[in-house]
Amino acid sequence: MYAIAILRYRKPLDEILPLVDEHRAYLRELQARGILLASGPCVPRNGGALLLRVPDEAVAATLDAVRDEDPFTRAGAAQYELLPWAPAIGLEGLDAL
Repeated sequence: MYAIAILRYRKPLDEILPLVDEHRAYLRELQARGILLASGPCVPRNGGALLLRVPDEAVAATLDAVRDEDPFTRAGAAQYELLPWAPAIGLEGLDAL
C-alpha cells in the first residue's frame, strides 16, 4: 500500500526553518527503512508532501507513527493530512523503487 502525506505549516516560515534539518534527518531515517520514497516542500513554501510505502497489514499504525514522530509535529509546526493510496497507473514503477 502507498500513501501520500500532505504537510501544512501551522507557524510562520521563520519558525519552520530552524526545524528543517531535524525534520529532514527524520525523513532520511524513514527512507532508510523503506517507508519514504520521495519528499519535498510545496511551492509556494507553505508545507510539503511525502510519498510513502506502508505495509498492508499496518497502514493506520504506520501512518500515525510517521506523523507523530516527525519533529514538525512534535513542535506543533505542521499538520499532516494522511491519504492511503492505491495507484492504478504506474504501480509497477513505484514497486520497483
